[in-house]
Amino acid sequence: MTAFPLFDFSSPAPDAPDDWRSVDDPVMGGVSESEFVAGEDHAVFTGTVSLDRGGGFASVRAPDGSYDLSDHAGLHLRLRGDGKHYWFTVYTEAGRSVSYRTSLAPPTEWTTLEVPFDTLTPYRRGTEVPDAPSFAPAQVRTMGFLIADEQDGPFRLEVAWIRAGLAPSA
Repeated sequence: MTAFPLFDFSSPAPDAPDDWRSVDDPVMGGVSESEFVAGEDHAVFTGTVSLDRGGGFASVRAPDGSYDLSDHAGLHLRLRGDGKHYWFTVYTEAGRSVSYRTSLAPPTEWTTLEVPFDTLTPYRRGTEVPDAPSFAPAQVRTMGFLIADEQDGPFRLEVAWIRAGLAPSA
């Protein structure tokens, strides 16, 4: 099965990272900040996480849409990290207040990571939700990246592309 491009920030006519939106801890009183901006042949999720005023997270999300990924069993992410730990998050129609997450530790050189859908764990406000609806790949509304877990200070995660591409098991 060939990979299906969802977001490509590396192509000659790249997707616009400024269509993505930041959702940082000021929504609950914190002072962390982030942005998702164009780099050369990639996008950059960058900012500063602050633990001040009860904060400690920054995130960015793709534009809301209807992404039917039921023909796939997962995603490929082309990333370059900064030595920090991130989460890849996915929101579905069924689990609107729940994010389905997987942990990422991208190396400081470009690499392609696989995110099988069966590795996504449901969370609500940083807490695992064992009784959440099962992840529904046909009902994906948005996806993005999150940095949290008391990682105070500046961060930088570079994103070349996101593709659906893992074939479902038979």
